[in-house]
Amino acid sequence: MTITITTNTGRSFRLAGAAFLIAAGFGISAPAVAADPPIIVPNLLCPFGCGVTESDTMLNTMMARGGERVVLAAQETPGYMYNIRAMSEQNRWKTSVFGTEDTVIQLAIQGGSPELKEFLPEKVPIKFKLLYGEAFWIQGKIFLTFNPAIKTMADVKGKRISLGLRGQSDWGVFSRLVLEHGYGITPQNSDIRHVTPGVLTQQLIDGTTDVTTTAVGAEANNKEWLIGGFLRQLEATGKKIHYIDVDAAALDKVNKKFSTTFLPLKIKAGTLPGQDREISVGYNRGFKAAHETFPDDVAYQIVKAVAKYGPQMRDLHGLWRIWSKETMLHGLSEENVHPGAKKAYVELGWWDEHKKYPPMTYPKIN
Repeated sequence: MTITITTNTGRSFRLAGAAFLIAAGFGISAPAVAADPPIIVPNLLCPFGCGVTESDTMLNTMMARGGERVVLAAQETPGYMYNIRAMSEQNRWKTSVFGTEDTVIQLAIQGGSPELKEFLPEKVPIKFKLLYGEAFWIQGKIFLTFNPAIKTMADVKGKRISLGLRGQSDWGVFSRLVLEHGYGITPQNSDIRHVTPGVLTQQLIDGTTDVTTTAVGAEANNKEWLIGGFLRQLEATGKKIHYIDVDAAALDKVNKKFSTTFLPLKIKAGTLPGQDREISVGYNRGFKAAHETFPDDVAYQIVKAVAKYGPQMRDLHGLWRIWSKETMLHGLSEENVHPGAKKAYVELGWWDEHKKYPPMTYPKIN
């Protein structure tokens, strides 16, 4: 699968292929010779085509070429809902890190409940520790249509709504939570379909659905935006895209029910394709995380490497355009940060800046 991501500065990036092709395509030089073999850390990510697997493969290569003591080894997985369950296995705790989101960790602690068992059959009652933030993810908290008569979320009820798969955190799970618990839009009163992002996009183009979500990413400074290939497909039809506001009150309802940290965001007019007015959306934060028993020194080395290579990676891969110091710190706190990661931030002189941002908090574990 190949997708295109375009930043708001107009730069386009193709995300595809195997790791060696990605590395070779950017002409990365031969690796530096390290005195000792590096520590290889499995890095659980998402399917090829999601973007993160490809972008982290580039980071892995940069770390290896730079002779870093620790090298992340990108591993394709079915996605973040899979990762949180895989990381419940004790044999991974001291060896692996994983891609996740604040809300995935929070919901997994409550897995198996009547509201969540469709997506998380069993709870994962673990307070995983955060290493660094990597993105604000908006898909699943943004909705759009080609139908000008659908102006608000109240108009969405009773319509045909195409969402991502139940195993996709943003596309399928979070979109359902926002619709059901924020607006009372359920499979009982609306035609809700769970399909892949490619299919839901094509359904809107073909007119066989009324409302979908789509891929948009941002960073803490709201200066760089990732516009996913699926949204570009909708733009390419030439049809007028109508964005439907997701208001802060709806996100508050979800947060109160599930002890989650979905956050509201205003996107200025002209940021997204066909966006002729300011719109309200929600977002949650993507992180790299690990178990609390993951070695402190290895966590320290990982964070130092991301801080070191982040500025260079911005010029090498589309997803890294949203890298920033602020995004790395957004959501971290004394309670949730991995001790090794905190040591790195203190050494960098960054740590106190985390206080500017709302933290990821843990639900009560029963």
